[in-house]
Amino acid sequence: MTLPPTHVWLNALLLGLQSVQAALLWALHALGIAGETHGAPAWPWGSRIAGENLIIDVALARQFAWTLAALAFAIACVLIAIFWRRARRWLIVAAVASLVAAPWPSSSLWLTAAVPTSFHTNPSGFTVGSIARGSHVYSAQCAACHGADGRGEGPQAAALRRWPPTMASALLSRRADGELFWHVLYGMRDDAGVTMPGFTGRLSDKEIWAALDYMRVLSASAGMAAGGSWPVPIALPALTVTCGDAPARSLSQWRGTQRVRVVAVDARHPAPFEDPRFLTLLIRRDETAVFDTRLRALPGATAGVRRVSAPLADGLRATARPAIATTVASNATTLGARADCLADSPDAWPVFAQIAGTTPAELAGTEWLADRDGWLRALAPAGKRGWADGGLLCTTASVGALLTSPAAPDPLSATLRQMDNEPVRFIKGGFVH
Repeated sequence: MTLPPTHVWLNALLLGLQSVQAALLWALHALGIAGETHGAPAWPWGSRIAGENLIIDVALARQFAWTLAALAFAIACVLIAIFWRRARRWLIVAAVASLVAAPWPSSSLWLTAAVPTSFHTNPSGFTVGSIARGSHVYSAQCAACHGADGRGEGPQAAALRRWPPTMASALLSRRADGELFWHVLYGMRDDAGVTMPGFTGRLSDKEIWAALDYMRVLSASAGMAAGGSWPVPIALPALTVTCGDAPARSLSQWRGTQRVRVVAVDARHPAPFEDPRFLTLLIRRDETAVFDTRLRALPGATAGVRRVSAPLADGLRATARPAIATTVASNATTLGARADCLADSPDAWPVFAQIAGTTPAELAGTEWLADRDGWLRALAPAGKRGWADGGLLCTTASVGALLTSPAAPDPLSATLRQMDNEPVRFIKGGFVH
């Protein structure tokens, strides 16, 4: 018999464990057995199933799955025996045999410490605004020890008994949101004493959740600086989007149905032409003049300039506009209209700069690809032709080559197919995200 691929049954196991624990918590809360803390039901026990251990140790996960199957079989045999007296003896024997044959892994391997907020999820929605607020909280309260770059080497770190963990570590990023929230609020300690002070009374719940949002972005930034990739998957931050003359909408409306390309544009990096393989979202810096994202590239059309900075716009008229008009005229009939969906947030530019591991001044021209589930999957840095992240890597052919040779390979399409065929199964605190 051919067994299903490991990721199939393992994902099913983790999803099942997540659902059972969450349903149990809400049932206990509804019955008044479990209390409430920080606006959500409180986990009443000091342990939970460690999904993060099961995803790392497939052998342990397999043992755990067989044990659950044996336990379910034994319970089914007992229930049937209650109503089927003639076969009761054999059913009881089968139940006992299944329990004896089960591998029964040590509970210390599949249980981990829990806190009342272990099953809480971040209510902020991982928005650009929340990330921006979190950056101020982190700078004021956390950078002294954890460092401005999140690598745990702040000015006060050397005086601590234990060095703070680095944000570039995948281990820290995979901790459950609710547990990170609890440790920030109430601190951490070991047998020798306090290892991190708590911030009760100094930070509100909203500020802590915002700081945790920013730490995800800081983790991506530290990973790009250290190894040129994101240490853990990072979601496309939520924000408001304006497309042409249509009413503003939330980026979350695209999730689940559309791939998204994010492009940082400025005067020298105009809005690209739309591509039917994904929706294109433009981000821009308010201090610069950028090209009008509502321009439609029709035959004979010229590119307009949106006046944000008058002195820079005056300079653009003499240099940039003729070149762009030529580009529009030559590509209009082939590639169609220019992208016109704009991120309606001044905080988008610095947030995406950190995700790219670069400075705001060097961000223009950078592009990202996000899959239909809302995960950022590939990054093309400014000045480089190619898409890269920890799991997706290819070199994009030039537009000219693709236009002149329809049969030429299209690495970008190959990257998109790989994104679709290999969806993210990120385990954070035992939860599949």
